Amino acid sequence: MSNVRLIARLDIKGESLIKGIQLEGLRVVGAPGEYALRYYEQGIDELLYMDCVASLYGRNHLANIVKEAARDIFVPITVGGGIRSVEDATDLLRAGADKVAINTAAVARPSLITEIARRFGSQCVVLSIEAKSVSDGRWEVYTHNGREHTGLDVLDWVTRGVALGAGEVLLTSVDREGTRRGFDVSLARAVTSQVPVPVIASGGMGRSDDLVRVVCEGGADGVAMADVLHYGRFSVGDIRSAARAAGLDVRTYG
Repeated sequence: MSNVRLIARLDIKGESLIKGIQLEGLRVVGAPGEYALRYYEQGIDELLYMDCVASLYGRNHLANIVKEAARDIFVPITVGGGIRSVEDATDLLRAGADKVAINTAAVARPSLITEIARRFGSQCVVLSIEAKSVSDGRWEVYTHNGREHTGLDVLDWVTRGVALGAGEVLLTSVDREGTRRGFDVSLARAVTSQVPVPVIASGGMGRSDDLVRVVCEGGADGVAMADVLHYGRFSVGDIRSAARAAGLDVRTYG
């Protein structure tokens, strides 16, 4: 297995970094640029920016935030939210993003995955999946920041999305997001055993043991962290040290 990737997730509304619970009740945390720079200086492997309201308003507003980040931050940046066309993806990649994450528009028009992959390569296309449990071992795909159910089965959709050209999966458990109760390991295991591309687990990290479990038992290639970093319960260095102590292969930093 390659290095487990430690990714800071920054959910953005307007100009603000926000955080919610189960993607609702969004609270302002601060200025995204300050937090992104802090995590970069602490040794984060990647940054993930998600425009939380973009799918409601029809476009992504993160180009300026990404442009500013890319001047001072030299790790891969993924941007998602409201990307509906190759042109939208182009704008964000030109602004400094390395990858684009698509969810709502991909569900509405799956060929978008292929269009972006053909233009920029599969490594640029992240299939973002917001999953809610519907019964034991079954999850449904949600869109519009966890608001709208689609009737799509997560395992069917992830298989199709990767076949269409997605080179990575961002897997967010809506049930666990912001709860600090740990990742949905069963969900991660089901998805990682289904597709050959890297899967990033998101939603629920409260302590370093949660990371270890979703990697070792769920097969995740990386974890996206928000609450645990934003509120200063752990630094990136703390998490990296704990992962290494548990025997995980993480990037050496410092």
